[in-house]
Amino acid sequence: MSDVEGTGDRPSALDPGEAGTSADPYPRYRAMREEMPRQRTDMGHWSLFRYADVARVLRDPRFGVDERRAATPRTRFADRDPQRAPRGRSAILNVDPPDHTRLRRVVAPAFTPRAVDRLRSRIARLVDEALDRVTPRGEMDVIADLAFPLPFTVISELLGMPGGEREELRRWAHVLAGTLEPVTDPAGLDAQREASDAMTAFVRDALAWKRRHPADDLLTALLAGADRGELRSEQELLDQVILLYVAGHETTVNLIGNGMLALLRHPAQLERLVGDDGLDADAVEELLRYDAPVQFSRRVALEDVDLDELTIEAGSLVLVCLGSANRDPDRFGPTADDLDLGRRDAGLHLSFGGGVHHCLGSSLARIEARAAIGALVRRFPAIEATTDDPPWNGRVVLRGLDRLPVRLGP
Repeated sequence: MSDVEGTGDRPSALDPGEAGTSADPYPRYRAMREEMPRQRTDMGHWSLFRYADVARVLRDPRFGVDERRAATPRTRFADRDPQRAPRGRSAILNVDPPDHTRLRRVVAPAFTPRAVDRLRSRIARLVDEALDRVTPRGEMDVIADLAFPLPFTVISELLGMPGGEREELRRWAHVLAGTLEPVTDPAGLDAQREASDAMTAFVRDALAWKRRHPADDLLTALLAGADRGELRSEQELLDQVILLYVAGHETTVNLIGNGMLALLRHPAQLERLVGDDGLDADAVEELLRYDAPVQFSRRVALEDVDLDELTIEAGSLVLVCLGSANRDPDRFGPTADDLDLGRRDAGLHLSFGGGVHHCLGSSLARIEARAAIGALVRRFPAIEATTDDPPWNGRVVLRGLDRLPVRLGP
């Protein structure tokens, strides 16, 4: 990357593959905010690190998400062989109005706060069952035993998916999450294409099954939308289901896992949460701010945009760093790097994006995280990590833990 703005001795630009970046990118984000808050890569992309810039780009309708309108691809290898690229271009995450508006109208009713509130008792029961299973062991992996199975089960039931091999589906979803990364090598593209083919075949079979077994679920609603012409092709239907299935649990896994690690590393805050269940909602907002489950989001300039003396030209791809914006002291004050479950302005975080592309599943993710983290710390108030260095998944965008082994205590 080459810098375009900064003062003094400028640090080298952010390298996602740099040693230690996955485990703790925040010192590098701080350096970027202070010295190179606006960067342009050698491919012509922009990276933005300050809260004010990130919030503006997320909310400005002159920035879209359809990368077909970008002058250069996000990854060097993305468009060299279209036959190897994964599908998904018509998913709601990748299209702008008016197509985005049309698709969101079909999907959104299942994710309104009122709709997901009806899932509270089911979510609480799933959490209790998960914790019942690990109690006799006296230990658990927060990711494998709770953070993954909870949102995976919830989104599967919300969609009305038929049964499938959980580990195989998780593997496909995890590989497909890599399509959001800023750098993907040719081998990664091959793996993504294979996972895309496998997931597409599974979803196509699920939709055929659902046509024979309609119910009060999201798959049935999507099929009805397709029949009404609101979804205009089979591929558009498949892309929405695959996105909902993957995004419906991958990000929440990171929220629960990253949040629990933050609490374990801040025992005073953990004790505070254990003693006050009225703090759950505020705690989740602060955990979202402190270590966002999605670290970067991308936009495409649909026209030339003047961003406070910086002109971003039409067709420019812009990567906005949510993780950095959430720790910006210009927005959150001198304690921005501290975990404070009582922080009054924590809800101003950008972890769910902004504007018309604000995360559709934000209400559901919040409910799942409150239920999972609140129940875990109160059932096992002496919980502690068994390693100081749990393994991370190596992702830059959907950054989270692969495992988080803990002892449950006496």
